[in-house]
Amino acid sequence: MSDTSQTTSRKNPLAAVFLDHPATVNETYFQHMRFAFSFAFWLGAAAMAALVHALIPALFETTASRILKRLHARIENRH
Repeated sequence: MSDTSQTTSRKNPLAAVFLDHPATVNETYFQHMRFAFSFAFWLGAAAMAALVHALIPALFETTASRILKRLHARIENRH
């Protein structure tokens, strides 16, 4: 008798590592990769803006916070 109910962990450990989490946000592995890479890019941009702002306060006064607010909204809209 086979169990067709969905479990939280797949029998294949590699599938569990690469597929279980993306499935929790209704994405494929590659869709999730694209989202995460995009998120990482904008986090890096925010970090660079904050670094420049730390050295020269007149530059990038609100850039990092605007990027973070936009990223926060993207995360909130996914769930």
